[in-house]
Amino acid sequence: MISTRGRYAIRVLLDLAENDNGGYIPLKDIAARQEISKKYLEIIVKDMVSGGLLVGASGKGGGYKLLRKPEEYTIGEVIELMEGSLATVACLADGAAPCPRAASCETLPLWAEYDKLTHDFFYSKHLSDFISKDADVK
Repeated sequence: MISTRGRYAIRVLLDLAENDNGGYIPLKDIAARQEISKKYLEIIVKDMVSGGLLVGASGKGGGYKLLRKPEEYTIGEVIELMEGSLATVACLADGAAPCPRAASCETLPLWAEYDKLTHDFFYSKHLSDFISKDADVK
């Protein structure tokens, strides 16, 4: 299940894309538009900055903005940054120890196919796919 961290991170990115004016956007403005606690968003955007999705500036005129164009962000990368691996079972996660049962596991093909479907689905979706048609994005 994808938590509020992952879902809210996508909403923050969309908000930044839709309200891009070339400058930094204050977190309080994002929180108000998205109806999300500013305190909770502070935790989320901190991880997004350290994960290379956003850049932040403090002080007067500060806030956050995207580091890349909306079409360069995949939903998969956002979810994995905020939630961890999209792997459906532990043995398919990146860096997992080799499973001693892999060669004889009758269900591994099922999980591998599901894992691929999940990965391909989220990595085929880009932030730009969800930008409101009414938003004036540069």
